[in-house]
Amino acid sequence: MKAAIRYYTQTGNTKKLAEAIATQLGIEAKSVEEPLEEKTEILFLCNSVYWAGIDKHVKQFVKANAGKIGTLVNVSTAAMIESTYNQMKRVAAETGVNISGKEFHCRGKFAALHSKHPNEEDISAVKEFAKKVAG
Repeated sequence: MKAAIRYYTQTGNTKKLAEAIATQLGIEAKSVEEPLEEKTEILFLCNSVYWAGIDKHVKQFVKANAGKIGTLVNVSTAAMIESTYNQMKRVAAETGVNISGKEFHCRGKFAALHSKHPNEEDISAVKEFAKKVAG
């Protein structure tokens, strides 16, 4: 199965999850600044919440690469909300991208909140999630 990993991070939390998935699947995690080179069956899109929403760089990436994304799998960190899934679902609908019902979310560090996340348990859990999703 052809898979790709893209992430956007301002603090490094989301990059940790992307790199854990990359280790599990044996592929490289890249920033959303790098477009998809070819069509991918599964795109693990690692993102977070900034100012109550998904960052514009993530939205722009999905729009620019919509034709190359088979199924988008949402992977998120956020200190204040449960997940970015519903927001990402709207972005996917606007661009005609299929989004998986499977997602991964863990707390991310923000100031003093959740200062130890993502932790080793989160890293282990995202690896197991990627293994199951990618088959």
